[in-house]
Amino acid sequence: MAGHSKFKNIMRRKGAQDKKRASLFSKLSREITVAAKMGMPDPAMNARLRAAVIAARAGGMPKDNIERSIKKAEGSDGAIFEEIRYEGFGPGGVALIIETLTDNRNRTATNVRLAMSKNGGNLGAPGAVSHSFDRLGLISYPASAGDSDTLFEAALEAGAEDVQSSDEGHEIWTAQEALHEVARALEPVLGEAEGTKLAWRPQTMVAVEEGDAEQLFKLLDALDDDDDVQTVWGNYEVSDEVMEKLG
Repeated sequence: MAGHSKFKNIMRRKGAQDKKRASLFSKLSREITVAAKMGMPDPAMNARLRAAVIAARAGGMPKDNIERSIKKAEGSDGAIFEEIRYEGFGPGGVALIIETLTDNRNRTATNVRLAMSKNGGNLGAPGAVSHSFDRLGLISYPASAGDSDTLFEAALEAGAEDVQSSDEGHEIWTAQEALHEVARALEPVLGEAEGTKLAWRPQTMVAVEEGDAEQLFKLLDALDDDDDVQTVWGNYEVSDEVMEKLG
């Protein structure tokens, strides 16, 4: 299992589903509000907001919740969120990029540092690991969107740079400045994407053994439980055999 997407690698596990669902909705709502505040409150006129709404729909967020999140951006008395990126290392020496949206940077820094230190990780200085990742656009489609050949041909025609297909779905990679143009070109052919976002793709992967993998997943869970943390990207790769042992 490759480790570049928090939602792909953490949400696999059973447990407190209601808590996870509420936490996911909180993150999605925050992104919608920030996107609406930064641009037009109309998804058709605001590429980041459109991507946030699509992600919210894919996550099962009710329409009323989405509309309330957009309306929050119109008020002047709401919390002001800022985007802060943290970089560091997890168990097994894997590189992690942690993206947050926060209205209290001191709280977020403390919580992220605590999660890292308690679970075998450590924070680095800005730029400590991002040099080993490429900043790209990522468009995600479910496996039901079509076979790998169909997706590859459609993505190539739309101007994408790469396609990675698996039983879980399809990931279409673009230059970051071409993300929304490619996404719009694909929609008439493949339908609405599950997700459209800027992403960090690792240049090389690190194989993680069973002991480190177990500790790494605890760290990712701890970060995922923090409402300020939006996405965690990493260069870890866990074999199917290790995943089966960990359950």
